[in-house]
Amino acid sequence: MHKKYILLGGRNDLKTRMSQSQSLRAATGSLIGITLSCLAGIALAPAGAAAIVAPIGASAVLAFAVPSSPLATPRAIILGNTLSAAIGTLVSCLPGLPLALAAGLAVMLAIAAMSATRTLHPPGGAAALTAVLAHPAAHGLAGALLFPFLPVALNSIILTVAAIAFHRATGHVYPHVPVPAPTTPTPHFTHTDIQTALDRMPDPLDVVPGDIEQLLVLAEEAAAARRSRR
Repeated sequence: MHKKYILLGGRNDLKTRMSQSQSLRAATGSLIGITLSCLAGIALAPAGAAAIVAPIGASAVLAFAVPSSPLATPRAIILGNTLSAAIGTLVSCLPGLPLALAAGLAVMLAIAAMSATRTLHPPGGAAALTAVLAHPAAHGLAGALLFPFLPVALNSIILTVAAIAFHRATGHVYPHVPVPAPTTPTPHFTHTDIQTALDRMPDPLDVVPGDIEQLLVLAEEAAAARRSRR
């Protein structure tokens, strides 16, 4: 019993160290990504324009802390943020619209557009809201047309490139590619079963079918190993 307790404690300590290492890696990556994004904005954005927008900080959390999430793909970061910022800018240009209604309308349309284009990215909602609050049209038509690209698209592109380079430099793969399941499938579930189950979920899950399939295969292997030790 005592030896088993020590073993379990050792495993928990290992998990803690791994978690701390992952957190440190994510924090370091976000430092690099945000710094480069801001520097690019300072260098390229016109005078008086923002060098970086707050939603990029949320994008950094996804890109570096949970890069395997479908919400953290390069497509989602770049297109989700840019499209949402464009929608928010357009809404801010509508005359006579109360701020509260403009804010809600911008986020609503951004979510609809991201869902339709498969670029769902939570910071995109913040990008749309930022466009309404910043009201770039107040600086002229040129400012309104420019905002979704400088700084939003620029920030998103630099952050994504930094994430790709950082993850590869630290021995990880980004964009995330699900590891193929072993050639021997699980005896109870197929890929089609998993996709069908995901489609039937009352609320969407932030996971891809391939990752679930791999998890089930590993669970079956762990169960088989446990039964063989009895």
